[in-house]
Amino acid sequence: MLGLVAAGGAGYIPVYFFLRLSSGFSIDDLPGLVLTVLGLYLLAALFLLIGALSAFFRSVAGVVLLVLGSLMVIAAVLMEPVAFNGTYSLYFRAQFEFRTFVAIVRVVLFAVVPLTLIFAIIPPTLKYLRRRPSAAPPYRPRDQVPGQGGW
Repeated sequence: MLGLVAAGGAGYIPVYFFLRLSSGFSIDDLPGLVLTVLGLYLLAALFLLIGALSAFFRSVAGVVLLVLGSLMVIAAVLMEPVAFNGTYSLYFRAQFEFRTFVAIVRVVLFAVVPLTLIFAIIPPTLKYLRRRPSAAPPYRPRDQVPGQGGW
């Protein structure tokens, strides 16, 4: 579940940024580091979404995608202040003032992504995903005929 929340947040940030571009401004005009950060968010959202859905079906590959997506979000969060020519102190202060919805989404990402990463790499998660339940026993043995009971 945490992976789905993280996927939604990581996907919301670049979409919001692209929709807020002014009409005379193009994506080509953005610096390369800004495009890298936005691309990391989008790719992380895709990995987190596919990983969370795969983990629901007990796939170990889903956990790998959750770990990769979480690491991409962490990298994007750490690169974002540098990409927009800011400092970490100003960036995190602005996020924790909760003035915009994007700031709230980022703070949720700050909380959910490390938890997603931790829960994906702990041994009980992998043990649960690798374990295959045994088949349910049949109602009666195959070679046994039903008993002759009656009224």
